[in-house]
Amino acid sequence: MTKVLVTGGAGFIGSHIIEKLKEKGYEVASLDVRISDDFSVYHYGNICHYDTVQRCLSGFLPEYVIHCAALARIQPSLQNPVETYRTNVLGTVNLLEASRRVGVKKFIYSGSSSAYGANTKMPLKETMKPEPLNPYAYSKLMAEMATGQYVKNFGLKATILRYFNVYGPGQPSEGQYATVIGIFLRQLKNNEPFTIVPDGNQSRDFTWVGDVVRANILAMESDKVNNGEVINIGSGKNYSILEIADIIGGNDYPRKMIEPRIGEAKETLAHISKAKKLLDWEPKMSFEKGIEILKINC
Repeated sequence: MTKVLVTGGAGFIGSHIIEKLKEKGYEVASLDVRISDDFSVYHYGNICHYDTVQRCLSGFLPEYVIHCAALARIQPSLQNPVETYRTNVLGTVNLLEASRRVGVKKFIYSGSSSAYGANTKMPLKETMKPEPLNPYAYSKLMAEMATGQYVKNFGLKATILRYFNVYGPGQPSEGQYATVIGIFLRQLKNNEPFTIVPDGNQSRDFTWVGDVVRANILAMESDKVNNGEVINIGSGKNYSILEIADIIGGNDYPRKMIEPRIGEAKETLAHISKAKKLLDWEPKMSFEKGIEILKINC
């Protein structure tokens, strides 16, 4: 049975990837700082500690590594940039080195569309110069670069997937790592007004978590993407925050503006032709249908 290690397997995206891999018959292990009983093989540990990472990989001996573990979100990275860089950059390098040493067949890195940052020409293409705006975006881009370095210098096979605002069942809705859709759904459930960062016209490309899972597995199984290719994983359509509020709560649902935020892009929109060409991937879930599913289950 083919072995796959998923870092951050107790998290939002990682847990969905593990569930699908197990359905497909893979032997799966998780490495995470959060304790979970959901996996047949579970390693508790911090990717910032190389000895921990090395023991995990040399003990499990995965053929593939899907690296989802990270300190996510922009605003927390502005509050704690040191830990953001430590986890997202050093942690990734630790995994790359351990993967190289145990002979991992392919490394799949979970990148971020935040790397595009200040770019204003839409849609955002992989060939564009990165313009990160905050510590989170810089750290994710630096980890992309480290992945590319291991491909070039050490022959590690790898693929980099740049996610665009992933949403779906299990998304964070509380605390500093909550997503805007998770927050709106929680506020709707509690009959609270939607809280909107001014001016509400900022727009995002949102990607259903199931589509992101499928992209990871396609990249893992493909022989076409081994050389550190950067591939956008998005829907190819965007919505403003005000439009999202209308879709979730209706035009008349109450809303209030909160404090402005620094370090965030005005717009994101993925160009996804590369994913279609190299992975035979395109999104299957429409945004409206995804929100409908989430509202039923919230």
